Amino acid sequence: MSKSRLTREQIAERAAIELPDGVYVNLGWGIPNLIAAYVPSNISVYFHSENGILGMGPRAKSGEEDFDLVDAMKVPVTLLSGGSYFSQDDAHVMTRGGHLDICILGGLQVSERGDLANWRVPGAKGAGGIGGAMDISVGAKRLIVTMEHTAKGGSPKIVKTCTYPLTAIECVDTIITDLAVIDVTPDGLVLREVAPGFTPEEVQAVTEPELRYAARVPVMPLKPH
Repeated sequence: MSKSRLTREQIAERAAIELPDGVYVNLGWGIPNLIAAYVPSNISVYFHSENGILGMGPRAKSGEEDFDLVDAMKVPVTLLSGGSYFSQDDAHVMTRGGHLDICILGGLQVSERGDLANWRVPGAKGAGGIGGAMDISVGAKRLIVTMEHTAKGGSPKIVKTCTYPLTAIECVDTIITDLAVIDVTPDGLVLREVAPGFTPEEVQAVTEPELRYAARVPVMPLKPH
C-alpha cells in the first residue's frame, strides 16, 4: 500500500512553524496562500500582499466574504486590527527594498544552489507572466518555497540544475514539501525533517541532488488530523 504524503494544508501548517513572532511576511500563490490559517494564536505575524495590504489575516469564511478585501489571488481575506491598505507600487517597493523578513512562494523547480523556477512550464498553454515573483525572490531576507516534492509524472522538482525558466538565482533558503524540510546551504542541501512515515532514503530517492543528513532525522512536528 502506498504511503500518504502531506496534503497541501499540512505543508502550509508546517511552513507556519517557520514564522517567529513579529515578522513581516509575504505569501505567494498556491500553498503559501493557505499559511495564514495556521499561525499560532500566541504570536503576531504581519502578512503582506503585493496588491497592497499589510496586516492581512486568514481567508474569509464562507458567508463572511468581503469582495472588496481580497489578496493577490483575488481570494477574499480578513484584515487584522491595525492592518492597512496602500497602492500596488508601494507594495512592490516593500518587496524590492528588503523590508520583508520572510517571503514564501510556490515552486516548480528548485536547484541544489537555491535557484528558483516558479512561473512557467515550458510548452504549457495559457501560462501567465512572472508577476512580482522575481522581486519577492531577491528582496526577501529569507525565502521559503512550499511545493510538492515531485511533479505529476513523478520526476523530481528538487534538481541539480533548473530546466524551467528561472525566477531568480541562489535565492531559496528553505524548501518545504509533502515529504521533507530541506535547507539550502553553501555545502549543499541538508535534510532537516521528513514527513511522518517516510525515511531519509525514500526522500533521497525522489531528489536529484545529494542530500546531507544526520544519522537520525526528526519527523515533522505536525498536529494529528
